[in-house]
Amino acid sequence: MSARYAETGLPAPLPLRTIGDIRAALLAGHGFPGDRDAFETDLQRALEASSETDLTAVASVIVDYRGRIRLYQDPDFDIAVQEGIDLTMRLKREARAE
Repeated sequence: MSARYAETGLPAPLPLRTIGDIRAALLAGHGFPGDRDAFETDLQRALEASSETDLTAVASVIVDYRGRIRLYQDPDFDIAVQEGIDLTMRLKREARAE
C-alpha cells in the first residue's frame, strides 16, 4: 500500500493487472457510466483488428480502461472536474461581457 493511501485512509487501488481484474472492477461499478459495455465492445474490436504477433490495440484498450477506473476512484478527480467546469463558466461569462 502506498504512503498516500495509508496516510489519508483512502482505499487501496484496485488490482488491475488482468482483463479479469478490469472486468470485475467494471462489474462492481468502478469506472464511468457505460464503461462496462464499452470495454467489451472496444476489446472485441481490438482483438478482431489485431494479428497474432501484434496485440498493441488490445494492450491500448486495457491501459485505457485501467486508467479510467483509477481516475474514477481518485477523490481528487471530482474536484478537478468541478474546477474545470467553474473555469469554463467564468470564461464564458467574461467573453459575453466583452
